[in-house]
Amino acid sequence: MNEPQPPAGEEPDHALVESVIIRFAGDSGDGIQTTGALFTQDSAVTGHDISTLPDFPAEIRAPAGTLAGVSSFQLNFSSRDIHTPGDRPDVLVAMNPAALHAHLGDLIPGGMVIVNADSFTKQQFRKAGLEGDPREDGRLDGHTVHSLPVTSITLKAVESLALGRKRGERCKNMFTLGVVCWLYDRDTDIIERLIDAKFGAADPTTAEANRLALRAGHAYAGTVRLTPHRYHVERAELPPGKYRRITGNSATALGFVAASKLSGRPLLFASYPITPASDILHELARLRHFGVKAGQCEDEIAAIGAAIGAAYGGALGLTATSGPGVCLKSEAIGLAVMAELPVVIVDVQRGGPSTGLPTKTEQADLLQALYGRHGESPVAVVAPCSPSDCFHMALEAFRIAVRHMCPVFFLSDGYLANGSEPWRVPSPDELPEIPVEFASDPEGFQPYARDPETLARPWAIPGTPGLEHRIGGIEKRDGSGEVCYEPENHEHMTHLRAEKIQRIARDLPPMTALGPERGELLVLGWGSTYGAIRTAAERARARGYSVASAQLRYLNPLPDDLGDLLGRYERVLVPELNSGQLRLVLRARFLLDIEGLNKVQGQPFRTWEVEQKILEMLGEPTSAELAAAENTRAVGGGLST
Repeated sequence: MNEPQPPAGEEPDHALVESVIIRFAGDSGDGIQTTGALFTQDSAVTGHDISTLPDFPAEIRAPAGTLAGVSSFQLNFSSRDIHTPGDRPDVLVAMNPAALHAHLGDLIPGGMVIVNADSFTKQQFRKAGLEGDPREDGRLDGHTVHSLPVTSITLKAVESLALGRKRGERCKNMFTLGVVCWLYDRDTDIIERLIDAKFGAADPTTAEANRLALRAGHAYAGTVRLTPHRYHVERAELPPGKYRRITGNSATALGFVAASKLSGRPLLFASYPITPASDILHELARLRHFGVKAGQCEDEIAAIGAAIGAAYGGALGLTATSGPGVCLKSEAIGLAVMAELPVVIVDVQRGGPSTGLPTKTEQADLLQALYGRHGESPVAVVAPCSPSDCFHMALEAFRIAVRHMCPVFFLSDGYLANGSEPWRVPSPDELPEIPVEFASDPEGFQPYARDPETLARPWAIPGTPGLEHRIGGIEKRDGSGEVCYEPENHEHMTHLRAEKIQRIARDLPPMTALGPERGELLVLGWGSTYGAIRTAAERARARGYSVASAQLRYLNPLPDDLGDLLGRYERVLVPELNSGQLRLVLRARFLLDIEGLNKVQGQPFRTWEVEQKILEMLGEPTSAELAAAENTRAVGGGLST
């Protein structure tokens, strides 16, 4: 293992490392997500490439101190280009025994553990299902352990504010953040400004308490010399531009606002709050100065109904939900198919049927998006591949909806929605046009006349003289739009609506693969599997294998050149966070023996899982070797060999 080296011109106690994976963990009330988000923002401002994985408990109100109530936030920050939040953390910050117990198994051998010693009591052991102190039973052997009196020192740091014990204890997450800032060669200035922005206006006392705790943690780590040397990660070489940290949900919201501006049409967003899509509602509600009309509806059916009404009236109709909400919206989506209106339905996928695992990620709604409606009701389906890509695909969703006059599904998931990465803010001239044309000539007007290229019907604004027409769910006659019960017309319209969706493929960009144009194996993904697939394929190529990766961002229709791409490789692997839904579709469409790697654990793929499958398919079972490779990072430092 290569030892970390001090950067040029630095004192020897500053060790240079390439990347670091750190995980904060504690009760859902311990401010874990705030801690992770603040350190992420600091890392972004510092100039690192970043990728995050917030992980919330499925039962958000689970009893404190229990395994069910553990919340975590993982951050990978690096001086090189990265695509995932990392597999195994180098550093685990555990606020209580339950957090340590839940996450210790993921820590690299020789990794660093920082725990709040004040929470390690017999009562907390019982809540976590532990028989004794995990610091003393040997399970931490081989790790670098720092057991710090976090709560005690935090209370001492904020005692001048007379907050009381309960409010004072809530600042302990800032103390640990201060420790981590010292460890990774950061001052606290940026985070203090972020604290002021978050708390200062509404509660100056809370802001001051958090600042004091943060400084106390930083000072404590420096005073006791927590480690022989601090670790330093250089700035990443990113393309020039203005950057901000962005989550998938925020990028999605901004993309839809941009679509409104680029099309010149107002945006109406109607939604019922549902995890993990609620942040889209929160974000768009804050953007009313861009002309956005955001409404929290009584239920999912009201929300999709409002979006359809907006589209009928000439606005961009938008709704957002998760899998259970799509079930409730399905009848109305069929109405949007029949009325041929440009409505976008965001499905931020989550784990399991019914309530399932609302805070956990999954990709199991693909077949529902493709086929989950009565009758033959084809819609377009797009899927972003990263948090920042949510912005671009939101634009694409409305571009397709408006050009082809059809509903469009936007398939995100919990991993993309809550994860974050640096996003280069585009200039307006980089964004695609979304032209909108309304019917205006009453001469010979027919509401279901067709554009010869796209088969889209005209978009006629209600109340326009001479353009009156009937709308509703009963089958229409092609052209005139009159209600029609003729069997032949129904069959004709069924095929026509399907063909209209298929013609979208004429506008799609060509498929490209990263890696050899032909080879032994193509690893094909969709949605949030992108990062793990790309990194795993890169590692396989570094071993000398002919492996390429590709990403499907358009799932209905599939790109016209996808079959050609698949045919250029001897074998095809499709990793999915479901039981094999895309694989099922591709096998039926292309009659190829496509292989799958499937996981339904509410967690994203780790890179090594995909890499291991690749190597097994190529005849090199190397589980032990891969595990060893994952363990070659320096203690506390994330230095890859």
